[in-house]
Amino acid sequence: MLEQVIPIIITVDTKGGEAVFLKKFIENNEFRAPIIDVSTRATKNIAIEYPNYAVCKYAGIEINQLAKMRRDHMMETMGKGAALILQDLLSSNKLKGVISIGGNQGTAIASIAMRSLPIGIPKLIISTVASGNVRPYVEYKDITMMFSVADFVGQPNIITRTILTNGAGAVMGMARYGQPIKISNKPVIATTAFGNTDIAVSHARRILESKGYEVVAFHASGAGGSAMEYMIEQGYIQGVLDVTTHELIGEVCGDDIYTPIRSRLVEASKIGIPQVVIPGAIEYFCFGSPDSIPVKYNGRKTHYHNPYNTNIRANRIEIIKTAKVLASKLNSAKGPVVVLIPLYGFSENGKNGNALFEPETDVAFIDTLLENLNPNIIVHKLQNNINDIEFAEFAANIMDNLMLNERNL
Repeated sequence: MLEQVIPIIITVDTKGGEAVFLKKFIENNEFRAPIIDVSTRATKNIAIEYPNYAVCKYAGIEINQLAKMRRDHMMETMGKGAALILQDLLSSNKLKGVISIGGNQGTAIASIAMRSLPIGIPKLIISTVASGNVRPYVEYKDITMMFSVADFVGQPNIITRTILTNGAGAVMGMARYGQPIKISNKPVIATTAFGNTDIAVSHARRILESKGYEVVAFHASGAGGSAMEYMIEQGYIQGVLDVTTHELIGEVCGDDIYTPIRSRLVEASKIGIPQVVIPGAIEYFCFGSPDSIPVKYNGRKTHYHNPYNTNIRANRIEIIKTAKVLASKLNSAKGPVVVLIPLYGFSENGKNGNALFEPETDVAFIDTLLENLNPNIIVHKLQNNINDIEFAEFAANIMDNLMLNERNL
């Protein structure tokens, strides 16, 4: 039987007791659990399959060079070395999951290593910082973050024993019962969604599914659109109905809490798969609570979506800049592209009578896009709001036509 491995990424110099405890627990449950020691200092003499000097060698340096580095570079080096060890285990079909525990340092190192793995491999970090902002650690990969409750200071105790075994049990459960991502037997269409475009996305999805497609929606939250770009790059997606291109305004102008991690509207154009592109929710910025909004946005039209999400209307300068970037991205596409423009609003909040209605700014976006777009790209301007059923039906049918044309080539 092929060896099944769930490695433990850990700083043994400060968490040797937890390392031994986790290793025994996992190995008592029929997985091998090699320790990957990412300590930056000398460690205690316990059984370590991948000691820190070996991790350094994977990263291309000797351990005595580590102390000469700036601290953040040390973390990156250990993360890179651990990532290469995981890649070795993955390529030999042994890797079934990975677990880590740590504070800020250990979490940073482990997340660098785990993000090198494909989506679908179980990844869990038990962390003292997991109750805070975890996006820098997770980015757009399927890393599970679990709050440690108590700190790790050398030996498991009445609290951490439970947390550690629950975390290990979660990874082993995912490894045993989780289903790996496989190429679908149906053509897969990716789409992008927001609450403000949900009616359009849901209706278009139902139509496309009735025509035999599998539709995967990605929330346009920065991480979601970035995950979609990654899945396109990996070959799982055959077409894109990009209803909610909101993330692009964050990419172009900054500030938006949903600024993407990977550049948007890149991979489909690069590979040449069919795209239907709509400026959904591209006319406003997303921020957190009202007190988190930078002063420079004061006085603009505002929609208070919930206590933790506030939407601010983009101005003419920002929208024109974004339209130029969108045109540039689409002009580089190797495959078929159709642009659909809902003339009565790019979102639910942007329709007549709602908080972000500002038709003159929408017109500036449309005019700029058309001026800069390759004239060979087909554009349909529809007398609809994005969430009108007629608009969603038109978008779904255009997507279907592009997909059928590609298959008939």
